[in-house]
Amino acid sequence: MKKLVAICSFLLVGFFAEAQSDSTSKVAFKIGAFYNSGLNYYGRTDSLRSSGFFPVAELWLNKNFYLNAAPVFVINSQSNFDYAGTVATAGYRFTDDKFSGNISFVKPFYESGTQLVQSALKAQFSTLFTWSNKVININAGGDVKFSDKVDLGASGGIDHIFRKEFPDRSVLVLDPSLYVHAGTQQFTKTYYKQSSFLFFPGVEQTVTENVRKFNILSYEFSMPVVFAKGKFQLIAIPAYVIPQNLITVQDRPDLSERGREMFYATVGVKLSL
Repeated sequence: MKKLVAICSFLLVGFFAEAQSDSTSKVAFKIGAFYNSGLNYYGRTDSLRSSGFFPVAELWLNKNFYLNAAPVFVINSQSNFDYAGTVATAGYRFTDDKFSGNISFVKPFYESGTQLVQSALKAQFSTLFTWSNKVININAGGDVKFSDKVDLGASGGIDHIFRKEFPDRSVLVLDPSLYVHAGTQQFTKTYYKQSSFLFFPGVEQTVTENVRKFNILSYEFSMPVVFAKGKFQLIAIPAYVIPQNLITVQDRPDLSERGREMFYATVGVKLSL
């Protein structure tokens, strides 16, 4: 999830199959439904390791400007099918033979009390640019995340698209991708400091300070697969994420980040109306 806000990143995967046909500027409306087997935020998870279901509605004002909204329903051992909130996105996409990009603003509307790791996010501005060639595509992006603080993020990756067209005009696209995600982390650090003056014995003091570091957050390999025929798309995105630099607080697991290497998948369908 991954990329834009993790739970929304997969919504743009259909571009691989649509790029050849979206040449008009007319208004278009699309709907879809997706299931994610392991909700995570750069490999960080809630204590219940929730999965999620996302119905999606997209409005394309033309081939470049779009709006979408995705209600989030959480599934875990304590929540059968609980509504956690809605994630809305406004964006601009452009493509040509060698360069493409996506610029978006994401606004989540989470329910109070939701346990999702990403629920602290209040808004996010993201960019992702791709240089395409016959050997390998090079991707680079950045973001600004707004919560009670402001965090900066960056991502870089490579991918190679395999596209197969069939006689019935259906299209199969595979896109093996490797990404590294980085960003600022803000946390509180407490340590002991020994102070002394001349020949007088030292006094041990507890010092607490706020720390802000720019670290690698995760490595991620994914294999988006899109099958498209006419107005119908079938999408599957298996992925393996390796979180990095998890924040831990000694003797306080409730304040520490939970995360581990994990395989998860997003699957769904999309229909153009």
